[in-house]
Amino acid sequence: MPLFSSSNEDRGGGIGGGRLLIALAVAAFSIVSYLSTRQSNPVTGKTQHIAITPDQEIALGLQAEPQMEQQYGGESSDAAARARVERVGRQIVERSPAGKTPYQYKYHLLADPQTINAFALPGGQVFVTEALYKHLDTDGKLAGVLGHETGHVVARHSAAQIAKARLTQGLTGAAVIATYDPNDPSSRRDAAVAAIVGQLVSMRFSRQDESEADDLGVQFMTQAGYDPHSMIDVMEILEKEAGGGRQPEFFSTHPNPGHRIEQIQADIQKDFPNGVPSGLEK
Repeated sequence: MPLFSSSNEDRGGGIGGGRLLIALAVAAFSIVSYLSTRQSNPVTGKTQHIAITPDQEIALGLQAEPQMEQQYGGESSDAAARARVERVGRQIVERSPAGKTPYQYKYHLLADPQTINAFALPGGQVFVTEALYKHLDTDGKLAGVLGHETGHVVARHSAAQIAKARLTQGLTGAAVIATYDPNDPSSRRDAAVAAIVGQLVSMRFSRQDESEADDLGVQFMTQAGYDPHSMIDVMEILEKEAGGGRQPEFFSTHPNPGHRIEQIQADIQKDFPNGVPSGLEK
């Protein structure tokens, strides 16, 4: 009998066992790397798993800025509207804890007249499209949108998502290594399922981020001198647009569960239990 068996069954078992060990090692490394990156956020008071520095967040945002502008038609040609967006954004930064963070805030109005959207990049780059801007007929409504996006920056949601994505990619990669057998085509379906599960995990976290950004937006816009109820007005405008048959892109990047307006109302009550300060601009 040969010293080393050459049967397909034995080779497959050996290869399968090797794949499992590699998968376990990849998964363990991914989990340990994620858990070892803990940073405390001085504004939110929360401890987050983040693997990059604020300077790296700023660099990432500046690097992605030209691409995002190009995707939405570049900067708006309306100088007065651009100045208004920057003015309200500056007020939020200067009058709220956002101004005590190291980020380099810049507020952009993009020329896209069709896509209703607003978003923030890590490090302080905040964008609003003309399609959304045209509905923001008061500075309070504009402050609601910009306050929310500034909340994303301050809460370091992008940086936290990067760390989560690395963890998800690591675990998904480990699952693929463990389940995919090139000699067994049926295992490809299992690998695809593992990848989908990883995407669902990321989606769940983003909804939590949106809720926190709403709460921070309520605080920031009020500190800047704007009535936080204006954020509810923005949500009602967006819901009306969605009812017209065309779902605003805003809802794809900012999940809008049915209770979102109620949640913002609860945030206002929590943040201002004695009532919203008088004299705020709507």
